[in-house]
Amino acid sequence: MLKILHAGRRMRELLLLTTVGLVPVISGLLVMIVQLEMKLAENANISVREAVFSIDQALNRLSEAAHRALPLAGKPCENVRSALQDQVVSRSMLRSLTLVEDNEAYCSSASGSMDYLSSLTLSGQQVELSYGQPDNRRKLRVNFYLQSNGVGVIVTAYASQLRNELDAFQDGLTLVVEFDDRYIWSKGDSRDAQPPSQSEFLANALSAKYGYRIKGGYAQGFTAQEIRQSMLQILPSLMLVGIATSLIVYLGLFRTRSCKPESAANNP
Repeated sequence: MLKILHAGRRMRELLLLTTVGLVPVISGLLVMIVQLEMKLAENANISVREAVFSIDQALNRLSEAAHRALPLAGKPCENVRSALQDQVVSRSMLRSLTLVEDNEAYCSSASGSMDYLSSLTLSGQQVELSYGQPDNRRKLRVNFYLQSNGVGVIVTAYASQLRNELDAFQDGLTLVVEFDDRYIWSKGDSRDAQPPSQSEFLANALSAKYGYRIKGGYAQGFTAQEIRQSMLQILPSLMLVGIATSLIVYLGLFRTRSCKPESAANNP
C-alpha cells in the first residue's frame, strides 16, 4: 500500500514538473505568434503608404516631362517633332511624347498609330496603364496626360518605372498598383491569368494626387511559414527556460521532502 501511495506521489510530481516546464514554452510561443502577426499587419499598413509615396514620385517625374513639353502642344507637328524627340532622348525613362489638341493626339515623337492614345483624353483619367498598340502588346506602359487650355501632352513610359519602385519592398509583401481595372505588381500585370495571392493581412491606400490604389498583402501560407521559422529559432531557448523552471520546482519539492522527516524526528 505504501508503495502504491509512493508511486502515486511520484507520478503527481512528474506531472507537475512537466506542466511547469511546458508553461514558459507554450506561453512564449503564443507571445511570439501574436507579436509576429502584429508585426506583419503593421508592416503591410506602413508599406502601402510608403509605396504610394514612391509611385507618386515616379509619376511626378512624368509630370515634369509633360510640363516641359506642354508649350509645344498646339503647334504644327513638322515644327516641333524634332524637339519632342530631343526631350525623349534626354530622359531615359521616357518612351514617347505625344501632343494633343481638341482631345485628339496629333503628333508624337514615336512612329505608329496614335488612335489608342486619344482614348485617354476622353476618359477623364490622368494616368493609365496601357497595353500599347493592338498589334504590339508585349510591354506594359504608363501614359500620363497633362492638359491646359484645349491642348495637352501624353507622356508614355514603360511600366518598369513603376516596378522599379515596387522592387524596393523585399520583405515578402506583395504590392499591387491598381489603375481602374488594370494593375501591376513586381512580377506581372493584369494580362496574367490571375492576380497574385494577397489573402493575409491585406491593406490598401489611395493616392490623393493621382487616384490610383495600392493593395498590399501576404500570400496564402506566408504567416504559417514565418511562424515555423521563428519557432525553430526561439524554441531551443524556451526549452532551456522550461527545463530550468522544472529544475527549480523539483529542488523545492526535494527540500520539502527532506524537511519533513527531520521535523518528524524532532517531534516524536
